Formats: sequence, structure tokens, C-alpha cells
Amino acid sequence: MDTRQRLAWNLRKVRADKKVTQENLAVDAGVDRTTISGIERGDFNVSIDLLDRIAAALAIDVADLFAIPVEGEAPPSTLPAGRKPGR
Repeated sequence: MDTRQRLAWNLRKVRADKKVTQENLAVDAGVDRTTISGIERGDFNVSIDLLDRIAAALAIDVADLFAIPVEGEAPPSTLPAGRKPGR
């Protein structure tokens, strides 16, 4: 797993565990939802400044986004499809 894939894995895991939608995270981090989606797919090259904003929006340390997943751990789940209730 390369660094970009690890970031994608951890971002999706933290976001899903906290039950935060891509849209809400994007608003809190000051980016477009498609940017969050691109990061979670491993398609987007992220700046350090953006990583700081995402980590702050999720109330985690930026290092948590680079943690090595436990071997054999199931891929992070996604939130159920459809409109999500507001905050």
C-alpha cells in the first residue's frame, strides 16, 4: 500500500467512524466535496495545508491519516447512500 492509498484508507475510515459525510467534511475543511472524494479514491494529490485543515475538521492529528492499517483489516465502510441529515 503506497502513501496515497494509505491516506485514502485512513481518511475514509476516520470519516466513516465519525459518521461525517464527504459534504460536511468538505465544508468544514473549506474545499469542494469532489476533492474529498478524490482523496478517498487516491486520485488527488493533497497539500500539507489541506491535510492540516482536514485533520482539524475531523479533530484528529494529521499523523492519524498516515497510520499503517492492521494487517487483514477489512476496508473502511462507507456511509449509507442517500441524503444525510444536517448537523
